[in-house]
Amino acid sequence: MSRPRIVIIGAGFAGYRTARTLSRLTRGRAHITVLNPTDYFLYLPLLPQVAAGILEPRRVTVSLSHSLPDVRLVLGEAERIDLDDRTLRYTGPEGEEGTLSYDRLVLAAGSVNKLLPIPGVAEHAHGFRGLPEALYLRDHVTRQVELAAAADDAGTCAARCTFVVVGAGYTGTEVAAHGQMFTDAQVRKHPLRQGMRPRWMLLDVAPRVLPEMDEKLSATAGRVLRQRGVDVRMGTSVQEATPEGVVLTDGEFVATRTLVWCVGVRPDPLVESLGLPMERGRLLVDPHLRVPGRAELFACGDVAAVPDLENPGSYTPMTAQHAWRHGKVAAENVAASLGLGGARKPYRHRDLGFVVDLGGAKAAANPLGVSLSGVPAGAVTRGYHLAAMPGNRVRVAADWLLDAVLPRQAVQLGLVRSWSVPLDTASPEVARVPGRPGRRQEESARSGPGAALAADTEDGGSGTPGEPAKGQPGSGAVELRFESETAKGRPAPGGPGTGHAQWRTEADTPKGRPAPPTPTPTSAEPTGNRPGGEPAGNQPAAEPARNQPGGEPPRNQPGGEPAKGQPGGEPAKSQPGGEPAKSQPGGEPAKNQPGGEPARNQPGGEPAKNQPGGEPAGNRPASGPSPGGSAAGHPAPGPVKRTDAPDDSSKGDS
Repeated sequence: MSRPRIVIIGAGFAGYRTARTLSRLTRGRAHITVLNPTDYFLYLPLLPQVAAGILEPRRVTVSLSHSLPDVRLVLGEAERIDLDDRTLRYTGPEGEEGTLSYDRLVLAAGSVNKLLPIPGVAEHAHGFRGLPEALYLRDHVTRQVELAAAADDAGTCAARCTFVVVGAGYTGTEVAAHGQMFTDAQVRKHPLRQGMRPRWMLLDVAPRVLPEMDEKLSATAGRVLRQRGVDVRMGTSVQEATPEGVVLTDGEFVATRTLVWCVGVRPDPLVESLGLPMERGRLLVDPHLRVPGRAELFACGDVAAVPDLENPGSYTPMTAQHAWRHGKVAAENVAASLGLGGARKPYRHRDLGFVVDLGGAKAAANPLGVSLSGVPAGAVTRGYHLAAMPGNRVRVAADWLLDAVLPRQAVQLGLVRSWSVPLDTASPEVARVPGRPGRRQEESARSGPGAALAADTEDGGSGTPGEPAKGQPGSGAVELRFESETAKGRPAPGGPGTGHAQWRTEADTPKGRPAPPTPTPTSAEPTGNRPGGEPAGNQPAAEPARNQPGGEPPRNQPGGEPAKGQPGGEPAKSQPGGEPAKSQPGGEPAKNQPGGEPARNQPGGEPAKNQPGGEPAGNRPASGPSPGGSAAGHPAPGPVKRTDAPDDSSKGDS
């Protein structure tokens, strides 16, 4: 008799716990497959410590292959589920497509960033839900402090050292708390202008910090933040985001290069395509985590609306603690449905309390209802994290010890670019790759600025809309339920309308150069300055303009010849369909080599006619694809250029 096939979508808190428990219960009597975009489980509550340089990135990850025996890992993102045929179609990390058949399917896809209809947020902010975003924020903050220390202008220095965090739930509170300590340590080595220090702002429409906690703990957290120098503003949020800063709801303009969006999350849009009963974007399930009418389908974590038996009439919140416990019950019930385990069990859970790490020895916690603050709360918080992590406990403890006795290393690794981690994405755990479209582009628009209109904005705020802040992305502020972070098991793509969000500073361009249109998201081919493409039109050393004295008019202007890369013109010689680049294999020797003419494939193409002995460039940006785009006309990811950047802006990130 063949073994039953169990497929689990997602390896976040819910999916990972489901796979681990099923592996133990079935003991090889079932085929268990986990579909996830990454090969690791991410312990989200400690992500703020990665951004602050306390923990190395691999410390908060657990290998799926090594920690899940008898479980097959398939790297990819679910695209479509056929409930009648019991098949699942997915796309792999290199664009390949595949199909999985199942006898039991567990949906544990997690959640994505929740965006509100606030102008400029999708283009100029970043979320905080995955390792790429945490690594980018650490690099970005380090860069801003270093550029501010070298700036001659006081206004530029102040803007670079102002960091705005929206959302005073677990994630936002911990990011601001750790961020202030991180930048204060940096300026001791890179002093700023006299009288200046880094400024962190924490905004929320709620009346107090951590509104989901009791007032005593909330007051403790607010007091610690203010004593540390964080500018906490309750009842205030962002009205508009611009390249130069943000406009607050009270009318004040704050010049900044950094906007961190920690407002909230919403269930992964994959479940919307099933056409099954939903509750505020979550799939309705019974107390046994099974979808009514579908004996083979189970759901848990952030995508499931699980009845809260302790509070009749309500559903369990989207928190990491609930997701972790959902996974165990889901695994037991799946095994029972296949005759591989005991009787089915309903999901019941009572809150154990909250822990919020405020950096250093400071924390706020109420384990089992006992309110703690200061050093005792810090000890309980770190002890809880060590106990809750499924791996890497010794390495995490070692990093904490080293951080206590050694200074942090504030260096820019430059591994993640600003356009790689847009806010409007369905996969924050996976950095965007040039030339590869994001997942489910036709659905990703739902996560754009207009996606959070109906139920998501019922409270009318931008601080902690919809779900309580407990389930906010990546909060390291775990309630003893991990409330710090929601269960999330997979990354997300960007799609049309994503807008390549960036930490504003990265958008800077050399002073005096015009800013090209912001490239549109996803489906982008490699940028022009990458192998196989034309040189980016916004890079230095672009060919001289052909409409300068002595040169012919641009070919795409009235009176000029059509651009060779445009319809009606000859194909660009380095593009598909054109002649091979003369310096490439199979082409003629580069003309700028001894005895040859200047190389045509150098930045700017052939020398402009106004140069000695040169002809007009045939593939200059004005006649080829728009800056940041490919020859085919598809936009490529790239930073948004600023037109008011200071002279040192070219030192910003690439």
